[in-house]
Amino acid sequence: MPAIKEQKTNDQGLLIINAGLFRSATKSMALAYQILGFKTHHGLLESVTDTPWVSLEEAAEATWPSVPGARSRTRFTRADWDKIWGNYNVVTDLASPFALELIHAYPEAKVVIVEREFESWWPSFQTEILDRVMIQPMASINGFLGLYLMGIPAVQAMRKIHFGFFGANTHAAIRNRAKIVHESYYREVRAAVPPERRLEYRIGDGWGPLCRFLDVDVPDLPFPRDNHSASHAQEAKARVRLLWSTAGKIVLPVVLGFIAIWVGLRCRR
Repeated sequence: MPAIKEQKTNDQGLLIINAGLFRSATKSMALAYQILGFKTHHGLLESVTDTPWVSLEEAAEATWPSVPGARSRTRFTRADWDKIWGNYNVVTDLASPFALELIHAYPEAKVVIVEREFESWWPSFQTEILDRVMIQPMASINGFLGLYLMGIPAVQAMRKIHFGFFGANTHAAIRNRAKIVHESYYREVRAAVPPERRLEYRIGDGWGPLCRFLDVDVPDLPFPRDNHSASHAQEAKARVRLLWSTAGKIVLPVVLGFIAIWVGLRCRR
């Protein structure tokens, strides 16, 4: 892991919005921002228990009121977004579906656009992100364990975010709309941000364009490259194993207790 500067403090709200969808080099970009000294949010750089899943589910319901299972909410204001990401200088992956909302909430924030061509992005996104929260029955089982045993509505939040973002109510509908939504997302982000506040960044461009745009010194370190499909899959599986391990520690004593009671009652007969 490259050395990371002391992270900046932030009393101005978000400074940088990384407008690149999941599986668009978001972890590499997050590590780069950290090296530059920015306090950066990325889902895989925090433990699953530290991610504000309850607030993210509420944000999805407020942004897309028609998502399946949504509860009635008023549209989020800057104060609401501050509760989720106000302590960070930069937001990346989990914030990307909300980019347009954040651009309007933080009109002074700089926007870094990282677009991956649809033909390479979609297979990676579908396998590593979408299928993990949509494919049944495992998605529902993991969602149940996370919510009712650990109080973490991660699967529920991710499902609502993706149903809302893609304007769909089924997994199949997301697949059908994927290319249209991918194209419209980047088109609308570009239209919402004036040229002087946005950077079109491509992985492989190195530090130069990013550091000039953010007005920071170029570090004497290679630009980070992380989050290839294999490493992402390993991290995702590790989180699922943690979920099942934690669930086992909670459930096993209860099961053994019921067995002991049952055996005791049988012995009395």
